[in-house]
Amino acid sequence: MDLKLSYLPRLPRDKSSAIGCIGSGFIMADCHLVAYRKAGFNPVAIASRTPAHARRIAERHGLTAYDTYQEMLASGNVEVVDIAVPPDAQIEVIKNVCKHKKHVRGILAQKPLGVSYQQAKEIVQLCRRAGITLAVNQNMRYDQSIRACKSLLDQGLLGEPVLATVDMRAIPHWMPWQERQGWVTLRIMSIHHLDAFRFLFGDPIRVFASVRPDPRTAKKFAHDDGICLYILEYASGLRCSSWDDVWTGPALEGADKDISIRWRVEALEGIARGTIGWPDYPHPTPSTLDFTTTKHPGYWFSPRWKEVWFPDAFIGTMAQLLVALEDRAEPEISGQDNLKNHGPRRCLLSLGERAPSGGAEGSDAKEIRANCGMQIAEWQRRAVQWKKHDRAPT
Repeated sequence: MDLKLSYLPRLPRDKSSAIGCIGSGFIMADCHLVAYRKAGFNPVAIASRTPAHARRIAERHGLTAYDTYQEMLASGNVEVVDIAVPPDAQIEVIKNVCKHKKHVRGILAQKPLGVSYQQAKEIVQLCRRAGITLAVNQNMRYDQSIRACKSLLDQGLLGEPVLATVDMRAIPHWMPWQERQGWVTLRIMSIHHLDAFRFLFGDPIRVFASVRPDPRTAKKFAHDDGICLYILEYASGLRCSSWDDVWTGPALEGADKDISIRWRVEALEGIARGTIGWPDYPHPTPSTLDFTTTKHPGYWFSPRWKEVWFPDAFIGTMAQLLVALEDRAEPEISGQDNLKNHGPRRCLLSLGERAPSGGAEGSDAKEIRANCGMQIAEWQRRAVQWKKHDRAPT
């Protein structure tokens, strides 16, 4: 079969836009900047809350270091701002960036975009009013296996999707800021899978979920969303489900490890399955794709590549912003589109956590439903009844 998989991102024609970086932690130093240099992009400056660390990263990557990001912005030397700070600090940074709209044309923000849907919406509005193009670093959709699967779907090699699943058994490295937020999996890992499902199949009409704490992380801080199971329902009949398990059994307590992230798409004319190489980091392990199709019966195709999610997928997240600026178009992972990821996460966190006492749908819920295309009003009503009668919604 003459197979042409589009698994790499489109790159801008002009790679010279000056990129200023805010934040100098692992994700910036070892992923963003490594990817940008590999792609030939033009990062020129960096600042972080720890100037000495920013200077070390600047020396490593050939950048100019500033004591504060405000000084970097005021220099007038950056056109695109790449932000890698904790989510509860991001809105204040973006407010400051928007003050420099005369020379800043684009922002690549971190996910989650805000600590709440309303805050994410405010960030989108701030950038729109300033005339600054906003994109959000949803990098799993630039994992090579996910983009290759999208290419198969677009070429019609699999036919109509029926069932798609992600099975994550992995133990991420948690960030200190998660403890003050009480966050574990939904906003850190599940956000990738939700966005990947939306990238592959579009927006669902309903989301159902069950969560519980991770026993290991619960010893460190209280949280609800350690192990997360959820189902996305689509109008076509397609069902997507992810099991996001950061416990994985007593893998750090003496038992042997069984770590992996696997995905699968079953369709009317084919099956695609893959693995995500990220859990092996820092050992560079490419993600994989295998597929079979009724168009070529009795055979499994196994295309392979050398690129890896960390750091190569971060070429894609910056590239799509630079392409959008070049084409005067919306980014593929625009802030406005990213609001649709906040709606599912809010449903997952609690179907009725902010439902009005009378069960009526509030303005925030209406906006989420409008943005996501998800019918959550009925679930909010049921959740209110659940609270009243101390039983599960029916």
